[in-house]
Amino acid sequence: MKSADMTTYYIRAMELRDIPQVSQIERKAFPPPWPATNFKRELTANSLTHYLVAYEEMPEPTEPAAEAGAVNNSSPPKSRLEALRFGLRRLFRGRGRPAVPSQFILGFAGLWFMVDEAHLANIAVREDYRHQGMGERLLIASIELAIEHEERFFTLEVRGSNKIAQALYRKYGLIEVGTRRAYYIDNKEDAVIMTADGITSTPYVNNFRKLKEAHAKRWGISDSSFTSR
Repeated sequence: MKSADMTTYYIRAMELRDIPQVSQIERKAFPPPWPATNFKRELTANSLTHYLVAYEEMPEPTEPAAEAGAVNNSSPPKSRLEALRFGLRRLFRGRGRPAVPSQFILGFAGLWFMVDEAHLANIAVREDYRHQGMGERLLIASIELAIEHEERFFTLEVRGSNKIAQALYRKYGLIEVGTRRAYYIDNKEDAVIMTADGITSTPYVNNFRKLKEAHAKRWGISDSSFTSR
């Protein structure tokens, strides 16, 4: 499994150019997945949404012969991630366009802002980057954005069977406040509703800052890598 260099990936607002990669992550994470048109509508027609992506800069390909149309005699990609990047190069290759997307999307999170509430609609990480603190980092960035918007509540739904995610959300002050029966259409599983109240209060912000610093220390994340760009 590839480990991300935690000092060289960033969080920023999602853009239309990110939709193909975000859709790819979403298809792996959520059954059934959203079509790409839904993401486009969220970005262009819904003023209440804000999507974030985690990304790393993708180096330019070092295969000039292959790019020129010659036979590529180099060895095949050594890992699934290398194969995925190679596939993206081929997908985005075309006349008058860069041969590859300049940024490799590692994960994303979507927020809906409603009156005094920030609702975490979805959050997902590319499979090869899971269990490395990426999901928690996207959660931190989402809560930061909600605080910047001066929302009172931070809410979400999570599968009843996803105890790991529930533990992470409790760590950041969310508590169980209800259940949505048969919420997930793929298997009729219940959703647990979780909410944090008073996220702009001094006690919450102080504790949140400590959690963020602890996460950064554990995963070797610099302050600059948290800055949205």
